[in-house]
Amino acid sequence: MNLHEYQGKDILSSFGVRIQRGIVAKNANEAVAAAKQLTTETGTSWHVIKAQVHAGGRGKGGGVKLAKNLKEVEEIAGNIIGMQLVTPQTSAEGKKVHQVLVAEDVYYPGASETSEFYVSVLLNRSTGRNMIMYSTEGGMDIETVAEETPHLIFTEEIDPSVGILPFQARRVAFNLGLEGNAFKEMTKFITNLYTAYDKSDSSLFEINPVLKTSDDKIIAVDAKVTIDDNALYRHKDYLDLRDLREENAIEVEAGALGLNYVDLDGNVGCMVNGAGLAMATMDLIKQAGGEPANFLDVGGTADAARVEAAFRIILKDPGVKAILINIFGGIVRCDRVAQGVIDAYKNMGNIKVPIIVRLQGTNADIAKQLLDDSGLDVLSATEFQEAADKVQAVLA
Repeated sequence: MNLHEYQGKDILSSFGVRIQRGIVAKNANEAVAAAKQLTTETGTSWHVIKAQVHAGGRGKGGGVKLAKNLKEVEEIAGNIIGMQLVTPQTSAEGKKVHQVLVAEDVYYPGASETSEFYVSVLLNRSTGRNMIMYSTEGGMDIETVAEETPHLIFTEEIDPSVGILPFQARRVAFNLGLEGNAFKEMTKFITNLYTAYDKSDSSLFEINPVLKTSDDKIIAVDAKVTIDDNALYRHKDYLDLRDLREENAIEVEAGALGLNYVDLDGNVGCMVNGAGLAMATMDLIKQAGGEPANFLDVGGTADAARVEAAFRIILKDPGVKAILINIFGGIVRCDRVAQGVIDAYKNMGNIKVPIIVRLQGTNADIAKQLLDDSGLDVLSATEFQEAADKVQAVLA
């Protein structure tokens, strides 16, 4: 589950991480009131207006701007709220901005120069350990840094059973070239950041940039946070942070029906039971000259009601030109799935895209006979290659 910047910062702050303070506003008037409140609380005279969407690169799309007075706060907030923000991490359509974060200016003048760093915490799947990835090149796309100057990216692996050790936090601060109070601040920042990642059951904490201020404070200026969905039962309060407006509407609907669905840009809808078989089916579609339009796992209870729900979800995508149903009858009998397909087809009326059904496993022969005798425009198959050939034929 992805969070907005302000939500991620709230979690960070609760674990002692120093953040760039801000207040969320849903319209221009609220933005002005937020700016006045921030000035009273922090003394800031300039304000940063940030679009709150689940996407990076907001500044490149015009979603992050500096306001030097209240008139500019009102004008900038009014322009950003309601806009379709297009960034390198959104589709060409972009994302509609429903709210902004009015934040304090932390780039104030002082005794030393400000510096920006990149810091993230995530799981290194190859080692089974958590990893802090960091760089002196803050404020830039980390992918660009990795490609052009990989020697400027450092990693610190942490045994999750032990947690972060003091020398590891100190090594991060040392590699970032810090000294004095900034060094001490960074070691504390890194320790608290890792604790926030661990205790919140997150799969990603990305802070870009982490700022060393002119008076040697270390501050999280941004926060990209992803919570592990599988751990939400331990954090029921985090469920209230979910913003369905930022998610794919069809995926949300499928989730409410208990279906594992991921929307893709393709022309062949997939209905499969089991994630591994789903991946193999997507490969099959590619080999047949098509492109998968979705990942849909109906699970082990592929009865008529579930199959019909899956059909309706797949057909919400206007790009679907064919549907491939690929079911292995282990937990569920193939003849029950076949009957579910037949019943769903009749309940939905005329389905205008061709349907290829491959059923293998328990009672697969009975299932094929049911489909062949149904009189419906359904093409049955028993082998992978046979299904691939039929997909290729209907797309031709």
